Amino acid sequence: MSEYPLTEKLQELKKKYEALSEQLSGSDVMSDMKKYIQLNREYKELEPIVTAGDKYIKMVGDLEGAKEILSKEKDEDLRELAKEELSSIEGQLPGMEEEIKLLLIPKDPQDEKNAIVEIRGGTGGDEAAIFAGDLFRMYAKYCERKGWKLEINSQSEGAAGGYKEVIFKVSGQGVYGTLKYESGVHRVQRVPQTETQGRVHTSAASVVVLPEADEFDVEINMNDIRKDTFCSSGPGGQSVNTTYSAIRLTHIPTGIVVQCQDEKSQLKNFDKALAELRTRIYNMEYEKYLNEMSKKRKTMVSTGDRSAKIRTYNYPQSRVTDHRINYTMYNLPVFMDGDIQEVIDQLTIAENAERLKSAAE
Repeated sequence: MSEYPLTEKLQELKKKYEALSEQLSGSDVMSDMKKYIQLNREYKELEPIVTAGDKYIKMVGDLEGAKEILSKEKDEDLRELAKEELSSIEGQLPGMEEEIKLLLIPKDPQDEKNAIVEIRGGTGGDEAAIFAGDLFRMYAKYCERKGWKLEINSQSEGAAGGYKEVIFKVSGQGVYGTLKYESGVHRVQRVPQTETQGRVHTSAASVVVLPEADEFDVEINMNDIRKDTFCSSGPGGQSVNTTYSAIRLTHIPTGIVVQCQDEKSQLKNFDKALAELRTRIYNMEYEKYLNEMSKKRKTMVSTGDRSAKIRTYNYPQSRVTDHRINYTMYNLPVFMDGDIQEVIDQLTIAENAERLKSAAE
């Protein structure tokens, strides 16, 4: 099997996978939650590699077996079967090797995390806020399709509808790894509701997607946090403007401020605000990692730069263009209804191609 160097690497990883499985069932790990989460994360990351590796190693074994039959066997029927198997495996093997090479490149460890998403209306006044609301609806519909849970942390509504700003959390499997491609500036070209002359205007909204930090990622000293309470504003029933349920947290060392007013309970708002604060502190370091990656290779994931225009939504032409991969589709109403998987798939393919290229250099 020395002709196939991948097999050696795959066998090493399988041993590591089996060792992790034993460790995870040990009582010493079960009593240390931080260690358990770390080991379990490694175990889950190795699972798809080991599954693909088992298939690949069997394929290589079958290939060697077919070659041996052809070199030694005289029976024509057996030789014919061996030739068919050899032809079939040789056709599948290169694709399998590419898949495994991609799996072997270290993934962004944040990909499996939940995400905190922030949408802000940019240039364009009322129309920008309306567009920010359209984007929120698009993501809400997409999350619904994926079976993900969406919770609003805070919102500031626009005077003519939509949002000046809306911040929400999305929970589910592989959320950040999927939504991370949405970070950047989204431009819209259309006739605004407020336009009387029927002229097309260009407005923009920015989207920032952050991997949610869990309590083991960041340790926060509660003495470093100033907590303020205030009355909620916006929809929410009788408790709005009557009870001090909304929370504002200020992290004194970094100056980061977050607030949450979506829940009627002050305690629930505090928990959600603390989770967001933890995420924003954590992402100060994570942004350095993204910047480092962008120096090494072209990446489809924005570092949060609000000047990075990533996509244009042209209503008169029913066109969506993603500028990072020069990808255009002409089905805007369906796209705005949450059917955005196609462009995310194309971005993922482009990102993976860059990762393979970078690994080969």
